[in-house]
Amino acid sequence: MNSRRRWIAFCTILHREVGRFFRIWQQSLLPPVITMGIYFVVFGSLLGSRIQDIRGHSYIEFIVPGLVMMSVITNSFSNVVSSFFSARFQRSIEELQVAPLPDWILIAGYVSGGVARGTVVGLLVLGVSLAFHPVRFHALGVVLAFLVLSTLVFSLAGFTNALFARKFDDVSLVPTFFLTPLTYFGGVFYSLDLLPPTWRALSKLNPILYMVNGFRYGFLGISDIPVWIGLAMLTGMAVVLFAGNMVLLARGVGLRT
Repeated sequence: MNSRRRWIAFCTILHREVGRFFRIWQQSLLPPVITMGIYFVVFGSLLGSRIQDIRGHSYIEFIVPGLVMMSVITNSFSNVVSSFFSARFQRSIEELQVAPLPDWILIAGYVSGGVARGTVVGLLVLGVSLAFHPVRFHALGVVLAFLVLSTLVFSLAGFTNALFARKFDDVSLVPTFFLTPLTYFGGVFYSLDLLPPTWRALSKLNPILYMVNGFRYGFLGISDIPVWIGLAMLTGMAVVLFAGNMVLLARGVGLRT
């Protein structure tokens, strides 16, 4: 397969993935926007006015980057895991397996769909936040870097989850028992300065903490963690997950039954 055909194959998978979540926007785009809107009302307007400023910023201003990142993470992950597992379950993935399609193109197509959905939902949530507080950027390049790397990492993680899943319940296992708790304890609603030393040390084991803080730095210029550590960690995770998925596909994990 030459370069032109690889590009066509990639664009075909990406077009299908993007078209899928736009076609069912009532399920894929609207719910996270409504959910984050409720967070803005409850934590921003109702409770935020009663909470003291954090590091010179109002509470609503402080949580906006974290809520955007939360929506980006969950939607990029769920898009890939649900789409690829459905392709496995319906056996439509076999059509791609018999084609002379490199494994990396297959991964890139599905993962790019997850990146696209995570980005679209993040922009929509950011738009909703404008109704509660004006948005400003301290370092737009940092915002974009964390946005792209975070969607990439969790899209790759969703692909891995989809390969190992045996039934539809397995698709929701990781988000329910791992992703959601890590997100809520990832510094979305609080600063590390507010935690006791023991919990502060334990929180630093949570990778989402680095994503949220790096993303927040891009907006507000404040972070509990050095930004470069977050960028390095995300880059390393993306490389490891991509290599891992390549190995899993080569071994036929989840595909040869």
